Amino acid sequence: MKIACLQFNPVQENTYVVWDETGEGIVIDAGNCNDKENSILDNFIADHNIRPTMIVNTHGHFDHTMGAVHLKTRYGIPFAMSRKDQFLLDNAATSGSIFGVKVGQMPSIDIDLDPLKEITFGNTTLRILPTPGHTPGHVAILEPKEGVLFTGDTLFRESIGRTDLPGGDYSWIMRSILEQIIPLGDRTQVYPGHGPATDLGHESLYNPFVTEVLNNEVNYKN
Repeated sequence: MKIACLQFNPVQENTYVVWDETGEGIVIDAGNCNDKENSILDNFIADHNIRPTMIVNTHGHFDHTMGAVHLKTRYGIPFAMSRKDQFLLDNAATSGSIFGVKVGQMPSIDIDLDPLKEITFGNTTLRILPTPGHTPGHVAILEPKEGVLFTGDTLFRESIGRTDLPGGDYSWIMRSILEQIIPLGDRTQVYPGHGPATDLGHESLYNPFVTEVLNNEVNYKN
């Protein structure tokens, strides 16, 4: 499996293009927000002879969804996301204005990730892991054979996603991290929604939100 990270929009969101030896692939969290960024993404796809089959979102915040309509229109592919985050698409313009970002048309959800355990493209199968907390419908996307995890805005390098936005919940994001993500093992590679890649071994040692729980300094279940 091959992975490319393209940073888009004023919030510097990580958009991932993921593909395998068949040439089929998906776009995870399409944050491209204008004609220039659309062209950058389209040219990358063309230059690498990738055949996109789906847009898959970890969650519904505007900085992760602004490019979905362009991809749906250009490639005729479906948009997959948890319907629990539909309210974020409905209120994307207001959310964007708070951050000084003009948000265009939001996509309709074609595939609800809530009931799905996995998605496939080419010869690749990805697991869908519910990781609520940053948003109610947040998911992480795991390639188990290579130990690759796309965490969206749940887990960053030495940090976690914020929980003070509508639908956020600190206890739930920590449950997601400690009960769903950390058990995947130290060698698991983490590709977050913002910032640099990391691995779970590093986060278990140096992420202060994680270590304070592992060291029994904080009870995240309260």
